[in-house]
Amino acid sequence: MTASFTKSFRIEPRSVIPGRQRWDVAVLLNRPQVAKFLETRLQQQSGIGVVRANPVTGRLLIYHDTVLNGEEVGQLVRKTTAQVSLQTPVIPIRRSSRFATSAATPTTLRRSDRGAVTLVVVGGGLVALALRSPMVRLGAVLGATVTVIWRGWRRSKQVQLASAASHESTVGAIRQILGTRSRKFSRASVLSVFAQVLYAVPYLTMGGMLAVLTKGPTVSLTRLGLTSSASQLYFLAGATLVVFVAFAGVSFTANMMWRDLAQTVQHEWRSEMYAHVQRSKLRYLEAERMTRLAEALTGDIDQLSRFLAGPANALLQIATCFVVVAGAFLFWAPHITWIVFLPAPIIAWLSFSHQERVAPKHAASSETRSLLNSQLINNLEASATVKSFGAENYEIARITRLSEAYRQSNHQSDTHTLAYNHTVQACAVSAMFGVLLFGGLDVLSGTLPLEAYNGLVGLPMLLLMRLPELGDAVEQYLRTVAALGRVLELRRLPVESGGTGRHLDLATVNGEIVFDSVTFAYPERPAVLHDFSLRMVARQTTGIVGVTGAGKTTIAKLMLRLQDVESGRVLLDGADLRDLKLQDLRSAISFVAQDAFLFDGSIGDNIRYGSFDTDFERVTNAARLAKAADFIEALPSQYDTMIGERGVTLSGGQKQRLSLARAILKNAPILILDEATSAVDNETEAAIQHALADFARDRTLLIIAHRLSTIRHADWIYVIGQGGMVVEEGTHQELSERDGVYASLWRLQIGDAMT
Repeated sequence: MTASFTKSFRIEPRSVIPGRQRWDVAVLLNRPQVAKFLETRLQQQSGIGVVRANPVTGRLLIYHDTVLNGEEVGQLVRKTTAQVSLQTPVIPIRRSSRFATSAATPTTLRRSDRGAVTLVVVGGGLVALALRSPMVRLGAVLGATVTVIWRGWRRSKQVQLASAASHESTVGAIRQILGTRSRKFSRASVLSVFAQVLYAVPYLTMGGMLAVLTKGPTVSLTRLGLTSSASQLYFLAGATLVVFVAFAGVSFTANMMWRDLAQTVQHEWRSEMYAHVQRSKLRYLEAERMTRLAEALTGDIDQLSRFLAGPANALLQIATCFVVVAGAFLFWAPHITWIVFLPAPIIAWLSFSHQERVAPKHAASSETRSLLNSQLINNLEASATVKSFGAENYEIARITRLSEAYRQSNHQSDTHTLAYNHTVQACAVSAMFGVLLFGGLDVLSGTLPLEAYNGLVGLPMLLLMRLPELGDAVEQYLRTVAALGRVLELRRLPVESGGTGRHLDLATVNGEIVFDSVTFAYPERPAVLHDFSLRMVARQTTGIVGVTGAGKTTIAKLMLRLQDVESGRVLLDGADLRDLKLQDLRSAISFVAQDAFLFDGSIGDNIRYGSFDTDFERVTNAARLAKAADFIEALPSQYDTMIGERGVTLSGGQKQRLSLARAILKNAPILILDEATSAVDNETEAAIQHALADFARDRTLLIIAHRLSTIRHADWIYVIGQGGMVVEEGTHQELSERDGVYASLWRLQIGDAMT
């Protein structure tokens, strides 16, 4: 096995998260067929869900069932990749890239591909110059241009098809982005084209004015009755002014339509995708990096609108300039038209070459930016931890390294982009020089009228000075296709079935909860609950206590169907939770977690969250029951006090009491408290328990706690051991009198309290 083959067959895990893995698979680079076959083969394997193989970056994304662990998925990836790569012919899609490696004669293929393009461009140009007919020369130039564009577009299309999150043609990427706004896109396009035509007219009228000044009245205007030079100058000046005013109005309207279209598309995509993410299953959201999701919902969707607001319009304008300039020259001076377009095949080749070079660099830059943003957010959220361990310099160095990697990644893209733009400008200037020289010689020889020369000499600048924008437009298009792919990845996140199931009438909920032989495991972990059975009597208080990791919080998540059981059943009043409408089920349960999450807003808004139309009196009553009213009313703004992001201005105990007040206000028939008072002092906890006694009298109350004083008054207590097994159950009095786990914990905590 050669060194080059070994390098090209490198397969390494990039990130392994339960239920989702990312791999670097070098053999994918430059091989879209391999990417497609690998996706198909992997998706046929048991336990494998969504698969995305990207031949631009050489990366593989896999969503898989939790029954498969990381090692099993890795073996499957390596085995399938080896089979597919050996069975698939090499069809390169890029001629050169520092990221590219290949498994079968890549150098020969790239050289032949480059040689073919060079032969078309150079050979076509030599043949055209050798021929005497200007129209044949023009045909050869345009033929070479079309050939280069066709070949380049086919390669780009292969890259985009394989790298986009959807297998739909990326010619249809714009259609996907526009959605139902295609008519507005068409209207804006028509106005842009019309504005560009109007913009070209003054070049001709001002050329006519110059001809009148140098040679006197022109024949064409004399036929209109304008016999003097002054009258012709007035007419041409007036026409120029009218056209400029019309251009300003049409251009303004077109630009406003483009911007409005961009903002509308941005709003619709963000609303749709956020709604989809919000309804996605929790296990898949937890497997994603939050900064990656946020970047897709903000930066990537912004990129979709950014392309419509500028580059899409620019591409239309450049195309219109091309048609206008070609038409004018073919009408007045067809024998020098080929000179104007002589740089076109070179610029076309440069454009597609630029695409191929910068595409993987943009992908690498996006990944580096995501890592940098993720680390920045984590560090800022963990400021207290960083400072307490004296790790400021370590974190500064880590961010500096990531920032430098991001800078280097952008520097490489910028270098290629600047080189491309300046090369295009040089080609444009050379064409302009050719028009001035050869057109002037034709004027001297009498084959080109001076008035035509004056009108045409400035017209190529309309096109040639816009050509450098082609590079930015192409680059933005590539960024937009890549952004669309990342956004569409969110659409494949599985969503909860909130609209299906049997309706649950809250007024009829009794509140009995039964776990019937339930088994559940988090991805890549041993089973938390195994053949677990438990019954919570309706309208009574049930306490659950146990060692860390015994599955106490998992019980609450299964009741809310934030997670679903692997086997067994969870029943509410005899009905399997999976048969009930999800929103109805969650409306029947109030949940207070140990890590109380508060939103950036006022205290009143946080208590009212989920019960948004509740009047102020009910809010204050809930706060009093949660023993939060005293500290709230001591604040200057009371319930209007702003608490900052995640309630940063409040203590842990204050956050928990606000979270408890929010659950009380929901007034659901079932209330779950998961270490909900762990951050409050014993006196406050006792007051809360006393207040909850009346509130929970007609409700099913589940209290999960480490502190046994929290559950000592429960009607029934379950002690959960390691592995999710019920090791003891009974009342506090019964359990404390036994020489068991609960009694040991009780003696230990009483002893600690006395100490």
